[in-house]
Amino acid sequence: MTIDLRQFHQTFFEESLEGLAVMERELLNMAGSAATVPPSPPGAESLNTMFRVVHSIKGGSGVFGFNNIATFAHALESLLDDLRAARRVLDPEIVTLLLQCMDGLRTLVADARSGDSGGAEQAARLQQRLERYMGGIPGRVQAPAPVEAAERRWKIVFRPGPDLFRSGNDPLRIVREISEMGRLDVQAETAALPCWDQFDPEQCYLGWTLMLNGSVDRERIAEVFSWVMDDSNVAISPQTTAIVPPDAVPVTSGPAADGPMTSIRVATQKIDALINSVGELLITQSMLAQITRDFSTDSLPLLFSGLSQLERNARDLQEGVMRVRMVSLSFIFNRLPRVIHDVGGKLGKKVELRISGEQNELDKTVIERISDPVLHLVRNCLDHGIEGPAERMAAGKPETGVITVEASQKGGSIVIEIRDDGRGLPYERIRATGIARGLLGEGDMSSESELAELIFAPGFSTAEDVSDLSGRGVGMDIVRRNIASLGGTIDVASRPGQGTCFKACLPLTLAIIDGLSVRVGPQVYLIPLVNIVESVQLEAAQIRHPAGHGDLVSLRGEYLPLIRLQELLGAPAGASERQLMVVVEADGRKAGLCVDDLLDQQQVVLKSLDTHYRRPDGVLAATVLGDGKVALVLDPSSLVRLANIPASNRAGSFAGPSQTGSGKEVPCLPH
Repeated sequence: MTIDLRQFHQTFFEESLEGLAVMERELLNMAGSAATVPPSPPGAESLNTMFRVVHSIKGGSGVFGFNNIATFAHALESLLDDLRAARRVLDPEIVTLLLQCMDGLRTLVADARSGDSGGAEQAARLQQRLERYMGGIPGRVQAPAPVEAAERRWKIVFRPGPDLFRSGNDPLRIVREISEMGRLDVQAETAALPCWDQFDPEQCYLGWTLMLNGSVDRERIAEVFSWVMDDSNVAISPQTTAIVPPDAVPVTSGPAADGPMTSIRVATQKIDALINSVGELLITQSMLAQITRDFSTDSLPLLFSGLSQLERNARDLQEGVMRVRMVSLSFIFNRLPRVIHDVGGKLGKKVELRISGEQNELDKTVIERISDPVLHLVRNCLDHGIEGPAERMAAGKPETGVITVEASQKGGSIVIEIRDDGRGLPYERIRATGIARGLLGEGDMSSESELAELIFAPGFSTAEDVSDLSGRGVGMDIVRRNIASLGGTIDVASRPGQGTCFKACLPLTLAIIDGLSVRVGPQVYLIPLVNIVESVQLEAAQIRHPAGHGDLVSLRGEYLPLIRLQELLGAPAGASERQLMVVVEADGRKAGLCVDDLLDQQQVVLKSLDTHYRRPDGVLAATVLGDGKVALVLDPSSLVRLANIPASNRAGSFAGPSQTGSGKEVPCLPH
């Protein structure tokens, strides 16, 4: 009997990428001792762990016929064996080489999974460096062979993902950096541009085909794109006399480089608990079936008892299924040491990373969507917060800065704090920038906490110089928006000279939420409870009608934009004579939603609309109520943004395709 080995490929890919993540973590833990002079011997157990990972990848790739992976892993295994036997000393140069080799292995594994071969040339170059090193002077990495002086021609196909801006990256910076390598011809690809009424300024629609002539190798070009590989498709092809077609194989293909979570590895205890819950449910079902077969009025107490037991079983089963979806925060936190190593080294800063609470778990969907904001905040602390060694010494601080990432569970939420002991927020520069941009008046006496909120304004930046890490004002507003889209919040606190703390609060899961059901006309809608501040009955005297702003409501000295959901939804007029308002808060701003009636609070299961429909602006998802009817779950974040768009621009926004950010926002009236 012939066994089809392809059925085991996915497991091999996932285990290889998980092993490389463990290997990277062990290496970065040893990097501190490698930085000492003279270098300290690396930990034996850490080296053994790294060796086992590479040995397993070599063995598995040989069995499955991935010979390029096996050959590369064999060369890397030889170097690790020398380190284990103390024939070589782990120094910073070897740490850098090993990290590059791990990236090369990741690329080869991703290529094998996708069927591409775009990383083969880069891996071959790394393998040559390994072989030169193994034949060179012990303890020293020989410099790579000089790049040929002859000019080469490269074709680079750069297709950024639509959400590239949300990770704080600027594709035009990349194009400019490539232009410094030689003569560059640029052709923009505009086929993906939508109609104007569907244009979202926060999405990237353009792509580029770059023809580069210069004395440069592929590895140097690929390094320019290293920050955007997760969000883009990039193809780098050498050109001779023939032109490679536009669909040339990419170096990496989107998120595959990092091994996205296409599946979840579940602990057997969680599976056992699920099986036990199903068993209890079947017992209750049998009991109810017996009661209904011999039903009489005397059976009513047993029937009610059985229904109560059925409710408990269903709740236990629900909680068990949700636990299966939970993924440890270590999926995100384990990537941070590499960010500290690479970015800190690039900036010339010494940084110690302290992590705690990584064992806490979040829903898989939340984990995937919070990854980029966390990485951006850590990079922000490195770039803006932590000072250089000389500046820290002059301020009486240790030359090594500290960044602390801490997670803890509070009720139904996870709180992630990212702190640094750096210079703190430059409040005077923030004030000056706010005045220059018209966000503050000349005589504005805003407090430090109010000034800190300005860093979340779109396009806000106090950086004096523009770099590939900061200075364009792209990032913090996207971080807050992404967190708000998950039903979470983010706050910042800072003290000059002592550091800055970002505190993000996130729901444990997006699959089930607590909501308040409200009636608008004949329809019932749900509003997430986490976004509700209060509910009040409106009086006509509270409502103002300023020109161009839509309705405003005065509530305890504060003016809030008022959205009449009946008009926005096009619902028939309700029978209620009362005017009720639900005050919601998102993105640090508030708005009032005018409804006909408040019904009750309930826990609902969210059903995504994105699979079959284009989700309307203002709608988060759908749900099925207890009576079997479908109700829409409103998105407070979108509604708050909508409330700050002039009323004349709102028409049709709710019912049509998503137009988030398509209108010009106007500031709320001062309190």
